[in-house]
Amino acid sequence: MNDVWTRLAGFLSCEPRAALVTLLEIKGSAPREAGARMIVTPDGAYTGTIGGGQLELQAIQLAKGLIGYGVDRLCLANFALGPDLGQCCGGRVDVAVELFDAADLPEVQSYAGLEASGGFSCIAEFDPVLSHAERYVLEDQPSADGINTRTDIARHLYRETFSDPAHPLILFGAGHVGRAVVLALANLPFRVTWVDARPDAFPKAIPRNVTAVNAGSPADVMRDAPEAAFVLVMTHDHGQDFEICRAALSRGDIGYVGLIGSATKRARFLKRLRDSGIGDAALESFHCPIGVSGIDGKAPGVIAASAAAELLITLEASPDLRSDTSADSPSIVPVGPRPKIGRKQNTSS
Repeated sequence: MNDVWTRLAGFLSCEPRAALVTLLEIKGSAPREAGARMIVTPDGAYTGTIGGGQLELQAIQLAKGLIGYGVDRLCLANFALGPDLGQCCGGRVDVAVELFDAADLPEVQSYAGLEASGGFSCIAEFDPVLSHAERYVLEDQPSADGINTRTDIARHLYRETFSDPAHPLILFGAGHVGRAVVLALANLPFRVTWVDARPDAFPKAIPRNVTAVNAGSPADVMRDAPEAAFVLVMTHDHGQDFEICRAALSRGDIGYVGLIGSATKRARFLKRLRDSGIGDAALESFHCPIGVSGIDGKAPGVIAASAAAELLITLEASPDLRSDTSADSPSIVPVGPRPKIGRKQNTSS
């Protein structure tokens, strides 16, 4: 979840209580990374995941039980995935279950605001005498750099990072394939800007990670595209496709430019792009046809799945492009004695 506090605020606006479940630490093999989170409501409904299987089931039951019994203290639990839960991962995980109610809504909303404005880092003390962790927001930019290994086990101090892990992607074209691609990317780590020149091209409902943009000259959108953004081109007009590809490749800082089409279309575009002044170095990021090799189906859903797979492979293979919170850049990290902190954001008494 890249909007933990926004979702929690939404639950607390209509539920008396809710629990935030966090994987604090993992040792050995585990289904998710430290910092994976989920929110559980009194009836056992949940959003997010800490890895599925028995671990997630036990965490949901634990959270639901604490809420139901009116417990006012957060719970720290340790699970051996093999002996305790019968999962073959073989590792051990520490899990925190924090309890929030309507009185905590102002605090949760303040974190939601920071999260929505670019993210934040904080030092969190998971003290079991509290209903939820005491958090101290740091003034520096969200990052997992420069943190120390925890030396004071009893303090349960962690550095948390809440930020948008999605990579910017600009999708040009809202036809059948474009719509299928948007659905394929709905739960993947991409923040999609969906561009089309036609006024009625977009469906009424779009995934939450997508922003639709009606642009009379789609190629002009590339002027303001984020550095290292990915670009997918599949408009209804080959001339428009060319102008978009040329605008993207001429920047020199776009991470991926994919054009739907055949090997013949690729050859024609490469010639035209070179004739327009695009050099071979820039053309290294040009992909046409799009998708992974070995998948030859032409149905929109098949093309979308193949293209999504290629985008993920490209992202994983380019550490400089990645902005996610994976195992080598965790969103929660144990720290030593309490460091110098910034403004205190907690408003509870």
